[in-house]
Amino acid sequence: MKYKIKKNDEVVVISGANKGSRGKVLEVLRDSCRIVIEGVGLHKKYIKKDRNHPEGGIVERERSIHYSNVMNAAVFDKKRN
Repeated sequence: MKYKIKKNDEVVVISGANKGSRGKVLEVLRDSCRIVIEGVGLHKKYIKKDRNHPEGGIVERERSIHYSNVMNAAVFDKKRN
């Protein structure tokens, strides 16, 4: 059964450090075969002071995950039952 992962789909991480996490797809990076999932793969990014960010500081952002490590949530739930 083939399916395509698209923006706004709900997916489940099936392998890696974030295994078992669910989230909505924010972005699909087709050229590098990776996707960005809301709330999954967070890392801290340090921002320097500039005009846009006068305070600077630390921001948490989502990292991309290879698409082979995720599965559509509907398909995942169907396989579990």
